[in-house]
Amino acid sequence: MLKNLGIIITVSAALLLVGCQSKDKDNYKGMSASEIYAQAEKNVAKEKFPAAAKDFEALEARFPYGEYSDKAQLGLINAYYKQNEPALAISAADRFIRMNPHHPCVDYAYYLKGLVTFEQNYSFTFRYLPLDKSARDPSTATASFDAFKELIDRFPNSKYAPDARQRMVFLKNQLANHELSVLKYYVKRGAWLSATNRANYIVKHFEKTSVIPEALAIMVTCYRQLGMQQLANDVLKTLRTNFPDCKELQELN
Repeated sequence: MLKNLGIIITVSAALLLVGCQSKDKDNYKGMSASEIYAQAEKNVAKEKFPAAAKDFEALEARFPYGEYSDKAQLGLINAYYKQNEPALAISAADRFIRMNPHHPCVDYAYYLKGLVTFEQNYSFTFRYLPLDKSARDPSTATASFDAFKELIDRFPNSKYAPDARQRMVFLKNQLANHELSVLKYYVKRGAWLSATNRANYIVKHFEKTSVIPEALAIMVTCYRQLGMQQLANDVLKTLRTNFPDCKELQELN
């Protein structure tokens, strides 16, 4: 009797599970593409982003070739971004770009891809806590910069380009400060050749950032330590010509 009871309970649980799954699958039964899209947009407006993501997923799955297919894909990128699912958002953006390279809204996909990684980089923790941002892993900043750069290179007149350019300035300065922190680490260790190479890299790739005077001054010190006085003098001349009032120059003198 107990064995039979166990079987009954197991079968009942399985049927209940199937029933629940069937109910979930029927959420969009009988709905047209326009109705699902309208529901998704309504959830976005109410900031119910997980529900909106499910709507967009269902819309794309049920109507993969209709007029709402691309709208579903774009909406899904935004919904994932808004519900703080960066990996899913980036994956969805990459898929849209790959499938719709000439779509009139493909610039928006590039922009959202950059925005997702920008938010990862400029997270709550590093936005509000007094932590040294220059010492952190620069990978998300680099990924965001590259995504925005690709947007600007491909669509320089996009309405998203001005905001992307401003964010790139911020990111470039952050990356420059990271490189400067690495440079100072080499100096602290007395690794003069490595420090020289790093300083040259900074000057070449981050020429319009605020770290250049300090990088040049460190380069002067490195060349002096390596016994390359003529190169030290040349860099010192460059520093004097371009940044005559910088504090680093005063310290060198």
